[in-house]
Amino acid sequence: EVQLVESGGGLVQPGGSLRLSCAASGFDFSSSWMSWVRQAPGKGLEWVSRISPSGDGRFYLRSVKGRFTISRDNAKNTLHLELSSLKSEDTAIYFCSKDQLRGQGTQVTVSS
Repeated sequence: EVQLVESGGGLVQPGGSLRLSCAASGFDFSSSWMSWVRQAPGKGLEWVSRISPSGDGRFYLRSVKGRFTISRDNAKNTLHLELSSLKSEDTAIYFCSKDQLRGQGTQVTVSS
């Protein structure tokens, strides 16, 4: 059974930083493209970032490029998303994703 468990969210002031993590199990993580998606209050899902199995290929939503960094540790079956220079519009539930599967998400709230 595929399991994706996100953690690391919280309340942060504008300009602050957070590090999100996703513990993956039940599939061949080291061979899988992985993504982060988010859902802001009252809005639909939005793709944020994607990383290749080796970690060499990284892709970002234009509005987060330069502020967010996706990474992975294949030895620990873990996916990360470093969020910096956070803005109020980054407030959302952030989900780790493999294909169409997602975890339960972790809430990120950016507010002063």
